[in-house]
Amino acid sequence: MTLDLVAHAANFVDLTGLLSTGEVDGFTVGYLSWGFFTPQVWRNHLHTHSFHEICLAYSGSGTFTVDGADHRVETGTVFVARPGEVHEIISDPVEGLGIAFWGIALQPVGASPATSPGWWDGLLREDRPRVSTALGSLPALISALSAEARSPRAGMGEQLRALGGALVVETGRAFATAEDLAVEVDPTARSVSSVAAMERFLADNLDRPLQVEDAASVVHLSTRHAARLFAAETGESVMAALRRMRLERGAHLLLDSDAPVAQIARACGYPEPRAFITAFRRRYGQPPGAFRTRGGTLHL
Repeated sequence: MTLDLVAHAANFVDLTGLLSTGEVDGFTVGYLSWGFFTPQVWRNHLHTHSFHEICLAYSGSGTFTVDGADHRVETGTVFVARPGEVHEIISDPVEGLGIAFWGIALQPVGASPATSPGWWDGLLREDRPRVSTALGSLPALISALSAEARSPRAGMGEQLRALGGALVVETGRAFATAEDLAVEVDPTARSVSSVAAMERFLADNLDRPLQVEDAASVVHLSTRHAARLFAAETGESVMAALRRMRLERGAHLLLDSDAPVAQIARACGYPEPRAFITAFRRRYGQPPGAFRTRGGTLHL
């Protein structure tokens, strides 16, 4: 279960001093506290913070009191005390309560993103819930952060900043509404990206025998769909683009190397020089040898 990940994340507390600040989606983030309680009977008395304190219960149950209102918290719930809210946590007197907790401060950078709906509403708006079961990827992120603190390795700083940013976003999402989280995705973005991926694949494999289905498999599309998408975005078929790219590489190699035409032909996906020479003459108006001699200039 995902909560088992949190149960083994005791090194979460060792993030202190390792991850202190960051920037997330238009906010400067201060990471002010990291904590982990094993399942036991405990109580912290009424207190308040100038930052957001978030707890995830991975074992047991208890009562979370905020500004005089009691909230039942159980295994698999995440709960937040916002800045200035007087709160306390009392574990169940029998089964206790195990939590991982973190404290964060959010400060908008420049024009405030908080003026438009977003994940941050889950933290910044007081009318959002204080207790949630929408854990999302929080258990996995807590586990990953704990693992980085437990076994520091090269690249740890970047990894912690990335994981910390994801933790902040997923924390906000846990308390946000569906309206807060609604986004509009550009319907053409995937198509453009898929075509770009197919073009890169062709360019990376010009010396190999290729078919449309090879490019389609890279973007996980049917051959027919990929062919139609490619033609709609580029104005040429996949195979026409492949021929053009092969001959463009051939022209580049002719001018920038002393390699024999037969070798260049093979590097461009033409096993036989004759086929390369014929295709090259058709595109550039002169055979490869003349093209090289004239530096790519065609004299009419």
